[in-house]
Amino acid sequence: MIKIKGRDNRVDSQKFIKACKRLVVSYTNEHLDITNQTLVGESDVYVVWSSKTLQNSKACLSTRLLDEMYYEITYNGDRKELYFDAYKKFENRKIDVDFEED
Repeated sequence: MIKIKGRDNRVDSQKFIKACKRLVVSYTNEHLDITNQTLVGESDVYVVWSSKTLQNSKACLSTRLLDEMYYEITYNGDRKELYFDAYKKFENRKIDVDFEED
């Protein structure tokens, strides 16, 4: 069970981010190659972007590892559920765009 609510029974943004970092640490350490003999801590996780709208929260996070993993954690305030998504970047491609005036 993860506690992310403050005194007024609303989601506390700082507690949400701390919980997100803990989830990323846990997931990352579970999936690291044991031959690397390396574990990550909360200080190795950083927030790329976060938002809170009404009763919902979302954060996008990554780690200092060179594994190109990206994590998205969403709190659904109506259902009181957390959703955890882990992504791996496969490609970063530049696309030239020409915005013409009408």
